[in-house]
Amino acid sequence: METRMNIVTLSVASREAVEARALAAFEGKAQGAHYSFGSTDLLWQTLTRKRWELLQAMTGQGVMSIREAARRVGRDVKAVHGDVQALLAAGVIDRAERGIVFPYDAVHVDFMLTKAA
Repeated sequence: METRMNIVTLSVASREAVEARALAAFEGKAQGAHYSFGSTDLLWQTLTRKRWELLQAMTGQGVMSIREAARRVGRDVKAVHGDVQALLAAGVIDRAERGIVFPYDAVHVDFMLTKAA
């Protein structure tokens, strides 16, 4: 039996690109899970190094308490709580009945770096 990975794509995309993806989804074309940011600045403001480490610890792990997440990243519960609140507000992680969850087995980051104008 084949096991499929549940992958989310984090991307930097224009509003037009996000709308085009939404329209394609309404037409029945599979889009996969996406979180899009309007700029690389916004992506890095949301996904700081500490928050990225938190996502890495939560990827593929199911529901966990904030205390467990803090233990896994070796950080203070209060500091992790602040990062969890920011990730919840951004819609990157979800609340669950018994804690928090990042419901993906893998993360793909997609954006292009081009020369400065």
